[in-house]
Amino acid sequence: MRSTGSRYRVRAADGSLHDCVAKGNLRVKGYTSTNPIAVGDRVDFIPQISAEEVGAITALHDRKNYIIRRSVNLSHHMHVIAANMDQALLIATVASPRTSFGFIDRFLVTAEAYSVPCMVVLNKLDACDEHDREILEAYKNTYEGAGYRVLLTSATTGVGIDAVKALLRNKVTLLAGHSGVGKSTLINAIDPALDLRTQEISGSSDKGQHTTTFAEMFELNAATDTLPSAIGAKSAGPAAQTFIIDTPGVKGFGLVDMTPDDIVDQFPEMFKLKNACRFNDCKHLDEPGCAVKRGVEGGSIAVSRYTSYVDMVNGVEDEGPYRVG
Repeated sequence: MRSTGSRYRVRAADGSLHDCVAKGNLRVKGYTSTNPIAVGDRVDFIPQISAEEVGAITALHDRKNYIIRRSVNLSHHMHVIAANMDQALLIATVASPRTSFGFIDRFLVTAEAYSVPCMVVLNKLDACDEHDREILEAYKNTYEGAGYRVLLTSATTGVGIDAVKALLRNKVTLLAGHSGVGKSTLINAIDPALDLRTQEISGSSDKGQHTTTFAEMFELNAATDTLPSAIGAKSAGPAAQTFIIDTPGVKGFGLVDMTPDDIVDQFPEMFKLKNACRFNDCKHLDEPGCAVKRGVEGGSIAVSRYTSYVDMVNGVEDEGPYRVG
């Protein structure tokens, strides 16, 4: 349920919570990870028997999926953000702060690569002026055109909150995005009983300030009509109840070990066209007869999406949360 350095909060099948440490050499297969155990992992553990004596995680089960990115501080290490999700909601804003197309695309590519269904939530409608509304419409058209569901929300006014609640019901959902996009405020609007800490945007930089410092899974309030659990789900475990995973704000999203062929396959609108290219090994850059480039020219593929693809193939790192191109 929570990972803070070497300490973990584990939820047993009966719903009880236990503070634990990890025993043995638990590692992500194939990767040198900064965190061998992530929020959402299924584990075997010895329960905590008292407040003074912590429990022990003894085994890590195979993951059905996970979200991973390159570690910010250790370039050859990876950081697993969360595991075993039913879906992810990427929270983005076009103002205060503005989320770049590049960041959104990198997150979506990673979600596609690791089999995590993803939707885009454009939050803070109440903070948008007329110019921002035009940008918002461009973002919405871009990602709906690529095949993603896009929701428009305002956590402060309640717009779109019911639609988000319906998506969350009886699922494990990761919420991700930059600092300042309103993740904690959105979660509080969904379930006020959680009362997560929020913080204002920095007036000097218009950037978000971190309020969540580690990933944590929350069970949404099944005792109210806010998000009713499935019938008989009281002790059925996370798959039958409603859980969300709140994550620290992410500035950049470095891809992990993807070849150009891997990358294009994670853009659904480009993947559909790649077999129509003249050459089987087309990289969709400068080759003649490229169906993907025709799609860009014809408007079926957004220019911003293609630009993100080219940047990823060329190893260009996202310049941070406020890069718009």
